[in-house]
Amino acid sequence: MDPRKVIICRCENVTLADLEEAIEKGYRDLESLKRYLRIGMGPCQGMHCLLFTAKYLARRLGKSVEEVYLPRNRVPLNPVPARYFIRRDWREMTG
Repeated sequence: MDPRKVIICRCENVTLADLEEAIEKGYRDLESLKRYLRIGMGPCQGMHCLLFTAKYLARRLGKSVEEVYLPRNRVPLNPVPARYFIRRDWREMTG
């Protein structure tokens, strides 16, 4: 199987060859791979590629998936109140 033809992340068009090259360059944790390759940053938000990437990375590094797969959720620095998203003229729009 040619690693250049195996697609890891369809959203960002990342191949297995890209992943292997990044690991060889020293990107050896999921967060740095996400930033370097943009894995998991497309429209699906990693629904299909992050777990595979974590399993592959864990196997390459001789670690467990739990040691490698630590997704981080980031809260907004400045939360925006919901009132800024509500249109004032909503009554006019509904009829």
